[in-house]
Amino acid sequence: MRAALAVYKRELASYFITPLAYLFIVVFLLLTGSLTFFMGGFLERGQADLQPFFSLHPWVYLFLVPAVAMRLWSEERKTGSIELLLTLPVPTTAAVLGKFLAAWSFIGIALALTFPLWITVDYLGDPDHGVILASYIGSLLLAGAYLAIGTAVSAATRNQVIAFVMTAAIGFCFVTAATPVILDFVSGWAGSALIEILSGLSFVVRFESIVRGVIDATDLVFFLSVIGVFLTANTLIVDLNRGR
Repeated sequence: MRAALAVYKRELASYFITPLAYLFIVVFLLLTGSLTFFMGGFLERGQADLQPFFSLHPWVYLFLVPAVAMRLWSEERKTGSIELLLTLPVPTTAAVLGKFLAAWSFIGIALALTFPLWITVDYLGDPDHGVILASYIGSLLLAGAYLAIGTAVSAATRNQVIAFVMTAAIGFCFVTAATPVILDFVSGWAGSALIEILSGLSFVVRFESIVRGVIDATDLVFFLSVIGVFLTANTLIVDLNRGR
């Protein structure tokens, strides 16, 4: 645990050394804010909630989170610093966990900086603060799922562009798993069991359930399971590189 904490501190500090971190935060805040007001019809809805804001997160994260994840291991492999990291007395699990938690914390900071929207909603009406808090937690879990996918992909290649594209592609599959186009196509040759599986794998379906205020333990377990599976894959890939 001490080794994971050391990696976590090192990685989190590295985000704020370069202006890229601040650029990401600015882009995230501007993108989510503008989409909420102009595409989500935040003011026109006449309702005191943040549903238009959170409903866009699966699509915003689809492109922004891979941009954070692509450098985690790819850059280490490209520069050769991964060899130094793997020779240190740091277990692979600790290195993977430390890097993931640092990136997740960084995204969490960007998400927390959207609190003025919460204040605005509270000023304009009487929102359900429990639902909003649950939505923030759900959004953080959603970002964590995208990030875990990205870390595993980043560990498998030294090219950051390839890591970005592959992460976005896998995330796109999870996002569109329950769209009418996919379900109509599958229903033509597959049974209802496969359709239920696809619906259960959809990031959008799972996340929208939380945003509506339906806090189901299965949705939380789903996101945590996705994170766990891809972090395990990340560990196995790094161990394979260590063996080589």
